[in-house]
Amino acid sequence: MTIFRRILVVAATAIVVAVAITAPIIAHVNRFAAPYEYQYAYSIPDRPVAIVFGAYVYPNKSLSPILADRVQAAVDLYRAGRVKKILMTGDNSRKVYDEPTAMKTYAMSHGVPSKDIVLDYAGFDTYDSCYRAIHIFEVKRAILVTQTYHDHRAIMIARRLGMDAVGLDLPDWSKYPDLRIPCETREWAADVKAEWQLNVTHPRPKFLGPKLPIS
Repeated sequence: MTIFRRILVVAATAIVVAVAITAPIIAHVNRFAAPYEYQYAYSIPDRPVAIVFGAYVYPNKSLSPILADRVQAAVDLYRAGRVKKILMTGDNSRKVYDEPTAMKTYAMSHGVPSKDIVLDYAGFDTYDSCYRAIHIFEVKRAILVTQTYHDHRAIMIARRLGMDAVGLDLPDWSKYPDLRIPCETREWAADVKAEWQLNVTHPRPKFLGPKLPIS
């Protein structure tokens, strides 16, 4: 067997093993979240707070299409009276990059008053966002607003950390087919990481701080 063929065999074996390990975890996450997922805003139960998870913001401070969809959905929930407050949680680990503020700017430009928008600058991943929502902002009941591929994991994390959370599933691959492979590949790894965090390590976010209850 040539070196090239050996490399192919090793690579193929690694892929098979990875799928064998991750497939049951992904299936479990999806099953867990399914009863709490809603595709339409009119059918989702009211909650005091909508939690919007951050995503990429361009250097000119405009939102990437995926993030704009999330924030717009939260704006629509607010206008419809389904939520009273919106918690924008995202990455502000660098001075030149600020997801929550960009999200707030978008929501305010679409009619949501500043007093009803709360910012979490240390939502570096879904686990941190949910943990901080519960322990810093004292959110007990919420609508999680994100695309379907991500909402499964967000719901599982939030509920297993103790939040009464339901999720509004936004369109993903029907709207962004080019992102399916990279996003789903990342999500497989993220599902495994979430199960490890929830069952084994139980980490605390890098940043906590004083409580800032959302009234």
